[in-house]
Amino acid sequence: MCEFNVILNGKILFKDVVYAKTEGNNVTVKNVLGENKDFPNCKITEVDVNTTKLVLTALKP
Repeated sequence: MCEFNVILNGKILFKDVVYAKTEGNNVTVKNVLGENKDFPNCKITEVDVNTTKLVLTALKP
């Protein structure tokens, strides 16, 4: 299985992500332990399986 690191502004903010969903301007991710984390006012800008990164970009209000 491939688990991703969630990166925002060059920093890893959440690890071992196996699920990601966008709803409007909100990104919700879930890790292998079932823990959820919301990233409001963000969008997914890159998913790279080779480096296991899921990059978010903050949206301007």
